[in-house]
Amino acid sequence: MFLVAGLGNPGEEYENSPHNLGFRVIDQLAEMHGIRVTRKDSQALMGLGAIAGQPVMLAKPQTFMNLSGGSIKPLMEKHSLTAADLILVYDELDLPWGEIKIKPQGSSAGHNGVQSVISSLGTKEFTRVRLGVSPGHPVSDGAAYVLAPIRRSQRKESDQLVARGAEAVGSIIAEGVAKSMTIYNRRAQGSKTEEE
Repeated sequence: MFLVAGLGNPGEEYENSPHNLGFRVIDQLAEMHGIRVTRKDSQALMGLGAIAGQPVMLAKPQTFMNLSGGSIKPLMEKHSLTAADLILVYDELDLPWGEIKIKPQGSSAGHNGVQSVISSLGTKEFTRVRLGVSPGHPVSDGAAYVLAPIRRSQRKESDQLVARGAEAVGSIIAEGVAKSMTIYNRRAQGSKTEEE
């Protein structure tokens, strides 16, 4: 079984922030595949179903971003899952707005939620779907930027990014990481920065 975990923060004030794009991808997958992500398990909201004929668990940790590993590790242990079964979906300030990058492993690149998962699991060997949220210019306070609501002018682009993120997860499950990387690890078509 695959565990697809989207990172984010619980609470209405964070719903439309870049930092909650991981949650939004989970919601999109749930809608696409008829999975109800409403069960409380290991400090997460989760749901069981199938994507591309494979059993999946969709999860949204409710621990707040920086403590995500404290939910994901017990969830994996309870359901006898390993790091090889995990697909982690999250926003990435180092990637241009609208781009997607699939990685089979790697460091946290300064993302506190990812670092929490790495520290809890004791490994970097899990698949990531990174969703680019860089505005295209230097950000003096990265935390404030990713926690603030997405600008109205970028709502449509953020919806497209969420849809493509969900497609990328489906591709990984159906086709594998290597093939999916060749499809999705390209510069986003027509991606724009806030300044354009």
